[in-house]
Amino acid sequence: MQSAISVRNVSKTYEEGAGNVPALQGIDLDVVPGEVILLMGPSGSGKTTLLSIMGCILRASSGSVRVAGIETADLSEKELPAVRLQHIGFIFQGFNLFPTLTVGENVELALDLKSVRGSKAKQEARGLLDVVELGQKYDTFPSDLSGGQKQRVAVARALAGSPSVILADEPTAALDGRTGRTVMQTMHNLAHKHGRAVVVVTHDSRVLEFGDRIVHMEDGRIVPGHEESPIPKIPPHAVLPAAISAVYEAQVEQL
Repeated sequence: MQSAISVRNVSKTYEEGAGNVPALQGIDLDVVPGEVILLMGPSGSGKTTLLSIMGCILRASSGSVRVAGIETADLSEKELPAVRLQHIGFIFQGFNLFPTLTVGENVELALDLKSVRGSKAKQEARGLLDVVELGQKYDTFPSDLSGGQKQRVAVARALAGSPSVILADEPTAALDGRTGRTVMQTMHNLAHKHGRAVVVVTHDSRVLEFGDRIVHMEDGRIVPGHEESPIPKIPPHAVLPAAISAVYEAQVEQL
């Protein structure tokens, strides 16, 4: 099976004053369709930097990053957005919602970029907001939402158009336990039922049961011997509601 994302000997160095600061050193990682990877480690270990490089937001200082078989190091800055648009959905730690757009319009914008517009976009946006239990906030502006509600809108926006890869930076950090489980069950279902590849940066011990692999990082490196830690699976009763599954089944059929 071809990796959705393949990282080989990737390093990232930042210039700081008169010297260089290494953020990543010699990273090797494969992300395959149908699995959830949890990136874990202390703050400053390089988790978010690695996530950003896999998502073509940052460029590696050296090494190879392939997304859907495409070597991104060979692409120009003008070519990278097309790879992100087609293959990757992002969930950012800081929400990154447009404050002048309503909740529904924020989700519709992601669909518009993928050529889904008009009444079809509104219908899909409403369905995705129902998934995160915010359908009633469709016409609300981000300034009138709580932090947890903003994160749930960000999740719905990332899932617009059923991208092949979901990259999430602390997606449950601002959510209560019940909502966090709903979000992770949704991403777990995308991976296991629809073959999406999901990578989650997290410190949240509540999400461990939803991962297939834990990748531990420290000081910009993957800790040897901890790349594939076995973790408990989701119990049989922890399944998605039928309404949530229906939204994604409808989107997948359109791909």
